Amino acid sequence: MKKLGIGLLVLLALAALAYGVFIQLGGSNPIELKLVSATPPSLAGKTYRGTPQDKALGDTFRSIETLQSLHPGKKIHTIYLVEPAGKLDTMEVFVGLDLPFAPVELEPKTFAEARYVLATIKGSRWVMPGPDTVKEEIEAFAEENQLKLSGIFIDRIVSDTEVQVIAPVK
Repeated sequence: MKKLGIGLLVLLALAALAYGVFIQLGGSNPIELKLVSATPPSLAGKTYRGTPQDKALGDTFRSIETLQSLHPGKKIHTIYLVEPAGKLDTMEVFVGLDLPFAPVELEPKTFAEARYVLATIKGSRWVMPGPDTVKEEIEAFAEENQLKLSGIFIDRIVSDTEVQVIAPVK
């Protein structure tokens, strides 16, 4: 009986420690939502079509990261046009930078909407909420504010501990 009590105390201590680490990494940070009266940023980038395991996906991201090094202050943006359900499923993702004009080798993405919902997520990437959770929060915010979303969700990678999601409003 004494061993069971000690075991439970150790388990309780480990659970408390894990919860403390979760909180320290930003696991309980709320998703900040606001309506922005501006056009979403124009993007210049590349579209990747293939499986998540294909080397070409990494090459696509690396080429945009190289371009980013030539444009300090610009952020990488991604738009998942087709999300894969598994490792072997086909995906389609646009990866780009917030550049006003696309260089010849890149495709431009511009948006006609004059407003967007901006979701800001802060914390370690290990404890950030998943994309479905963020999307649900944005959709709930839009519904509460009687906004009709375009259906596009643009991820902006601000830093290792901050990601923003831009959802244009029709």
